[in-house]
Amino acid sequence: MSTPIVNPAAKVLADPTAYADDDRLHAALAELRAHDPVAWVDVWPYRPFWAITKHADIMAIERDNELFLSEPRPLLSTAAADDLAKAQLEAGMGLRTLIHMDDPHHRKVRSIGADWFRPKAMRALKVRVDELARRYVDKMADIGPECDFVTDVAVDFPLYVIMSLLGLPESDFGRMHALTQEMFGGDDDEYKRGTTPEEQMAVLLDFFAYFSELTASRRAQPTDDLASAIANGTIDGEPLSEVDTASYYVIVASAGHDTTKDAISGGMRALIDNPAELRRLREDPGLMPTAVEEMIRWSTPVKEFMRTASADTTVRGVDIAAGESVYLAYVSGNRDEEVFTDPFRFDVGRDPNKHVAFGYGVHFCLGAALARMEMNSLFTELVPRLSSVELAGPPELSATTFVGGLKHLPIRYALR
Repeated sequence: MSTPIVNPAAKVLADPTAYADDDRLHAALAELRAHDPVAWVDVWPYRPFWAITKHADIMAIERDNELFLSEPRPLLSTAAADDLAKAQLEAGMGLRTLIHMDDPHHRKVRSIGADWFRPKAMRALKVRVDELARRYVDKMADIGPECDFVTDVAVDFPLYVIMSLLGLPESDFGRMHALTQEMFGGDDDEYKRGTTPEEQMAVLLDFFAYFSELTASRRAQPTDDLASAIANGTIDGEPLSEVDTASYYVIVASAGHDTTKDAISGGMRALIDNPAELRRLREDPGLMPTAVEEMIRWSTPVKEFMRTASADTTVRGVDIAAGESVYLAYVSGNRDEEVFTDPFRFDVGRDPNKHVAFGYGVHFCLGAALARMEMNSLFTELVPRLSSVELAGPPELSATTFVGGLKHLPIRYALR
């Protein structure tokens, strides 16, 4: 087989700084969707992969979870980081979350926490979420007329929600916040702990140390919270392994917090950049559910997942060999001109809105309902009270190849 030609536009997907530059990123992705929707990417220090940028192809691959597997490469990281993660798992210490797993093990592990994200549980949690939403809008009123919406509101609000669901004390929230930022901020100079895979792996070890103590506590004295459900979960009558237990906590605490932070802050910026849509939402609060979906599409906090072909196949006529990886560019799929009318227009009433920000198929985000509820609660509290809002400085996006969004959003505002 001849070596595929690398489209220069596809190189942005292996460049963390591209995700901190919306114009550059989306120009490249539009080029790929139009002219090279299954593009070969071979950029050091990453192993090669096929970039999938069309919405229909992303969904088709997600549906075929027997042909396209999460293991052994569920997300884009450097070859050195891939090798270290593999070695850590083989040594009985590493990260193996739901996003790393395939069925049938994935289905069994997912079921342990699934009830805590179903509608009944969400209804029970809504009182707490609404209370926290009021707390943070009141905080904006207290510290106004300016704040950094990311660090003052969008970070802490979903963190408090997910920590409440886990049943963790507020005294631990600061530690969780720092670890979460370091976990997803490995490509960003402001967030990352170190420059080597070994230094960044130390973040994971800190997570594991904290959650090992939590597991022992909840097994000795179970309580009515998600942490106890995870600590006492079983697979085929056997307790979860130490790796799977700690990994479950990590994915809930980090993904359940950081991705929602990115969607909230991205939604706030979109409302500022589109004052007519903010006014429309204020005048018609019934649009809040569609507005929330549009904020999620617009920000797409999870930029990608990867899958590995278990057999020779083709995607859009391009041959993909067994063992080769595909990169599902959700951020591209959510701007696909064949799926979304005027995809670069922020529309709080967009319907239908078949975005793939939560993934699709068996790996559809476990916490999607919680994220939607949190955003609905916060913006339902904020929008009616927001008489004016504008940027008070330049927004800053994080460098990433996986999860990311705004890290600073300075705003000037008046609240009723």
